[in-house]
Amino acid sequence: MEHGTEKIAAFYKKRRRMPTIRELMALMGYQSTGATAYYAEKLIEAGYLAKDKATGTLVPGHNFGEENKVKILGLVEAGFPSVAEEELLDVMDFDEYLVPNKEASYILKVKGDSMIEAGIQPGDMVVVERRASYKPGQIVIAMIDGEYTMKYLRKKSNDYFLEPGNAKYKPIYPRESFRVEAVVTAVVRKY
Repeated sequence: MEHGTEKIAAFYKKRRRMPTIRELMALMGYQSTGATAYYAEKLIEAGYLAKDKATGTLVPGHNFGEENKVKILGLVEAGFPSVAEEELLDVMDFDEYLVPNKEASYILKVKGDSMIEAGIQPGDMVVVERRASYKPGQIVIAMIDGEYTMKYLRKKSNDYFLEPGNAKYKPIYPRESFRVEAVVTAVVRKY
């Protein structure tokens, strides 16, 4: 089955979707859809594949992409030094952890220093998600008076405004137009 999952993973990587039963049949070299459906069921039982409840199509299962998961080995003290023990706590898929809602999410590269007190540095990547509603206190991507920016969403009385995470800058109040586009859900920084 391992060789077959590599073919499925390659298909998924190229087309960004799982194969249909007919495509899986050709991919695996099976002669009948019955044998292919049986193979697919075994992969579903193993958690490699799943079926979309609404459409019945094959989708990645919780074990799909296991090779991309990273081990969580324990905790590390960020305060005073303490004895560290390595213990496998779990494994995690960074893609799933950082972007659980892929359809509504995208990544932006940060330019400027207006959010450094929020821990967001120039050059960082932020994962943002479009949502139906936003709450004051969230870091958002907003269009204000025709320009995009990333700031804290604040509300005073019934009026929204944007507040930077850097004391050098002043809050921004909309003069003409204001629309929240997305909320920041993660920050990624490489050293």
